[in-house]
Amino acid sequence: MNFYSLNKKAPEVSFKDAVIKGIAPDKGLYFPEKIEPLPKRFFEHIEDLTDHEIAFNAIHQFVSKEIPNERLREIIAKVLDFEFPVVEIEENVATLELFHGPTMAFKDVGARFMANCLGYFSEGEKQDVTVLVATSGDTGGAVANGFLGVEGVRVVILYPNGKVSDIQERQLTTLGQNITALKVDGTFDDCQKMVKTAFLDETLLEKMQLTSANSINVARWLPQLFYFLFAYKQAKSKGKEIVFSIPSGNFGNVCAGMVAQRLGMPVKHFIASTNVNDTVPEFMKTEEYKPKPSTATISNAMDVGDPSNFIRIRHLYQDNFKALKENLSSYSFSDAETRETMKRIYGESGYVADPHGAVGYLGLKKYQESHPDVYGIFLETAHPVKFLDVVEETIGKSVAIPEQIKKVMDKEKKSISIKEYDELKQYLLNR
Repeated sequence: MNFYSLNKKAPEVSFKDAVIKGIAPDKGLYFPEKIEPLPKRFFEHIEDLTDHEIAFNAIHQFVSKEIPNERLREIIAKVLDFEFPVVEIEENVATLELFHGPTMAFKDVGARFMANCLGYFSEGEKQDVTVLVATSGDTGGAVANGFLGVEGVRVVILYPNGKVSDIQERQLTTLGQNITALKVDGTFDDCQKMVKTAFLDETLLEKMQLTSANSINVARWLPQLFYFLFAYKQAKSKGKEIVFSIPSGNFGNVCAGMVAQRLGMPVKHFIASTNVNDTVPEFMKTEEYKPKPSTATISNAMDVGDPSNFIRIRHLYQDNFKALKENLSSYSFSDAETRETMKRIYGESGYVADPHGAVGYLGLKKYQESHPDVYGIFLETAHPVKFLDVVEETIGKSVAIPEQIKKVMDKEKKSISIKEYDELKQYLLNR
């Protein structure tokens, strides 16, 4: 299968080239030329399949020309070596826990899948690939862990100084080897702008092969559709219409869920739940897309004022606003509402939600006010320990530190401070 640029001013490319390029020469995001539905029997008997079998069948059409079946199965086995449980919290409300991987965030799946694909593609190649990535929180740690020690790949991570949690910062600044962290004096949007500028800088591109591991990269974005299939497998027996509420920042997760729907997964509706960075909720009200500078919140992985993947969602619906509105609702919530909800969930069920999960819960409950009979699943995208201070202060309880986190707590943080794009460029050229 080929992939084309959403700006439609660049040649179609293979999956391999889309992964290595990251973004098209015309600045567009890559998108698969078609999405073929899976056979109905796949969903009718999904509970009889292992997670590995589900993932292989779901991703196969997008990568099969470039990755042999046997190698694809090996990659999936490496990527999916942890659980994705659906945990019921109250009647008709459950959470899909996506934080049981090595960095305790949902991005472990996409980052590891992309790392293994790039590792495979770089076998026998002479030129190293430089992965350049901006993070608002969890992407950096997941990418650092996924790519650590991968031959032929070096990783440079940009993160906003003072705007990620201490544990998130440790996960991306303590690994060393082929991983370098750049601490940017600015916001996530500033980091993302630098990355996008680098991809269009001819001087850099002549000297090195650059790619991105943000969800703009198809190998990071597409595997996120696995989560929704795993959740459907577990919730199917409820016999109810299913809706997903997704805490949303760059909107890759929501878009991946919609691809799972195009594969044939029965789902009634998607809810994109955001913090006060409400560019998409406002669009869904006004039909006007007005990006704006991001605002810092306690759910920092969603502090995005111009979500990259929303263009993919609009493209899925051919910019038909009415059709999109039938399948997507989007609501925004304040830090105060988020904290109150974390407290209430814990008080009523004993479940400890992180700030992002709490925003997902809020969006689901808002939707259920007018659709009370649906079975709602909100995504818990990160373990509450990733936001230790906020969680403990909010619920008044200590959170146990898991082994994955203990490993980084005593390591020395190492990063390079930068303010301007030229400093990034000089660093890359002088490495």
